[in-house]
Amino acid sequence: MSDCAQIRDVDAAPSTDPSRLMAMSTAYWESQVLLTAVRIGLFEHLATGAKRAEDVASLLQLQLRPMTLFLNACVALELVERQDEGYVNAAVSRDFLVAGKPSYMGNAFRYCDNLYGAWGDLEKTLVSGAPAVEPVSYLGGNDEQTRHFVYGMHNRALAIGQAMTRIVDLSGRRKLLDIGGGPGTFSALFVQRYDELEATVLDLPGVAAIAGEILDTMGVSNRVVRLPGDYLKTPFPQENDVVLICGVLHRESPVTCRDMIRRAVDALTPGGLLVTSDVFTDAGHCSPPFSALFGLNMALTARCGGVHADADVAEWMAQVGLVEITTKPFPQPMPHRIVLGCKGGEQVS
Repeated sequence: MSDCAQIRDVDAAPSTDPSRLMAMSTAYWESQVLLTAVRIGLFEHLATGAKRAEDVASLLQLQLRPMTLFLNACVALELVERQDEGYVNAAVSRDFLVAGKPSYMGNAFRYCDNLYGAWGDLEKTLVSGAPAVEPVSYLGGNDEQTRHFVYGMHNRALAIGQAMTRIVDLSGRRKLLDIGGGPGTFSALFVQRYDELEATVLDLPGVAAIAGEILDTMGVSNRVVRLPGDYLKTPFPQENDVVLICGVLHRESPVTCRDMIRRAVDALTPGGLLVTSDVFTDAGHCSPPFSALFGLNMALTARCGGVHADADVAEWMAQVGLVEITTKPFPQPMPHRIVLGCKGGEQVS
């Protein structure tokens, strides 16, 4: 064999394994099984007892052959188990995918389902710079999408908020302003934990209307006031000793974020506490992977959407005079982080 042939053989041999590329290219297969199962109500039907494929197809008015393949895929993904008497929910599906349970996450997955088409239009967003999904559709413009969005936020915020109330100490605080608070879940959890605390949640009218339902179910509507408005335009209520900006900064540009932080500080009393929480990246904006991908998701769904580094937020806080600035991660596997700081002056006792 000639030297040239040997060189060609060496060049043709890859030095890496393409398995991860193959897994990435088919990852949507798995997500569509989950999202479709939630959408058609599969887990609610299986929650009443084991069912054969024929039973499921009949109940859902679907075709038996693809339904059987679908159920077997659910088994492979450990969403469903197959027993002698038929298919039943796996433990994780019983815990999180059956409507009516306190731990139900189906609304969050329905919101992800609504975004599936947007990810298919990723290239269009790269070309135009515009989001593939207009925010108005899920912020009041479309009743069904808005409901999925708000209840999806609530489903996620329950776990996030429970962690946050253990991380952030609001002892002695009495007045909380929740900017862009969506369903009001964070405010509700804080006032449940602290008897002397009352809260105001500022968000868009369509979102605030649904938030009222959620606050009623949590038994705190007498201590959490809804303020319909636009956090970019509506003046912030003053004299708060806590301001929350949670899950909001990823919708806005750095310029808008800095301005919102400045306005939040103006709305604090001396010694007041500003708490921001979001999916933040490390300083280089490329890690962790979920956070980098989350930023891309926000570009598809908000005109200024993206992701910020927690170090940037800490710097913006310092620029407006906050002190004792601290960054705290949430417990794993939650990707969220908290950045908080105090307004100079007498501390709350």
